Amino acid sequence: MNIPQARIINRQFAEELLSDSIKKDFTLIFDPKKHQLRIEDNQEWLAKIYLPWTINWSEGAGLADNSDSHFSLALIRAGQAVTGYFHQGVLMDHKVFRAYMVRQKQGKSQIKHLKTKGKSRAGSRIRLAETNQFFEEINERLTSYADQYPIDFWGISCAKTMWPFYFSSAIAPPFSPKSNNLIEVPFHISQASFEELKTSGELVQKFHLIFSEKGKTVMPSFGGEEQESMNNENW
Repeated sequence: MNIPQARIINRQFAEELLSDSIKKDFTLIFDPKKHQLRIEDNQEWLAKIYLPWTINWSEGAGLADNSDSHFSLALIRAGQAVTGYFHQGVLMDHKVFRAYMVRQKQGKSQIKHLKTKGKSRAGSRIRLAETNQFFEEINERLTSYADQYPIDFWGISCAKTMWPFYFSSAIAPPFSPKSNNLIEVPFHISQASFEELKTSGELVQKFHLIFSEKGKTVMPSFGGEEQESMNNENW
């Protein structure tokens, strides 16, 4: 599990890369929707750095530890989901949800089935009811986090086909699709399990670096294979 085309680097490497970019008059652009720094030269991106969710960025202070970080993850797949609350990078609470919303023979969710066959049959109605309850229970748990903790980031992994149903749930999530602190998890989740929740929580606390082809050329000391091998973290 990793961000496509990205490699994990340590903080020292990230700070050296940013310092070198400033010396070369490259532009640093922060994207809060991805919690990502983009290094550009004449509006052409050279590198992207996904920042740990336990670290903040500002033009004045640069990278700074968040000594009291709070974030939550919601990994949602058809029929199974898991939510988690992290304080200072430590998983403090989690819950797994399951629902009967996948048609056994066709292997597709009731949501996808609604677009073609409708919901007239009893089995379809049961799956639809389970789907509604599924999203309500997820949002109820996330709302409990919002009520108790000052959440810095909400992370979500959910197929876009489910978004209209998820965000129109009778119990709304404690964020909207346009919230600045809602981040779509940038790596693939195969199963919404406790194990993948723990792994995802570890991954969002690391620096991830992607170079463009031009970036590898203009910053060879940071983009070469030898440097990558030296700075990759084996998590």
